[in-house]
Amino acid sequence: MRIIGGKYKGRVIGLSHKFKARPTTDFARESLFNILANVVDFNDVKVLDLFGGSGSISFEFASRGCMSIDVVDLDAYSLKAITETARKLEITGMRTIRADVFRYIASCSNTYNIVFADPPYDLKELATLPELILGSLILEKNGRFILEHPKGFNFSDNAYFTEHRKYGNVHFSFFRL
Repeated sequence: MRIIGGKYKGRVIGLSHKFKARPTTDFARESLFNILANVVDFNDVKVLDLFGGSGSISFEFASRGCMSIDVVDLDAYSLKAITETARKLEITGMRTIRADVFRYIASCSNTYNIVFADPPYDLKELATLPELILGSLILEKNGRFILEHPKGFNFSDNAYFTEHRKYGNVHFSFFRL
């Protein structure tokens, strides 16, 4: 897997040989970051990547200049691969956190401009993530929450919902405080 754009464009993202998750497709990542490039100054953004998996989203943020990125995942092998890749690329503002996402959100005292979540598509609590994130104190005023999810979810009735985008089997729902 490779980084799509920015400073590290074309660099390989190392994956653990035990990695079994579904990474966000290149097409969907490129489209997502094209949208964000028009509305965000990446240099001023603090990012939280929930269910970090391969780290592909975090590395895209780092490649575009984000200096503060927290990656939360429960899988130690994934986090080790992310840490090793960040070290090889000399990314200093990326921090990996091994934790259950729901417990992390409940105990987190940091705030972020962007929260991105790419949970397993079969996660029972997937539908509750917007309310959980938007109801917590982790998202700064005017912050953005982006949820990657499969088809079959419609979050348009949420008061903070702004748009939905579909790229193949990947769906993004956008929310803004």
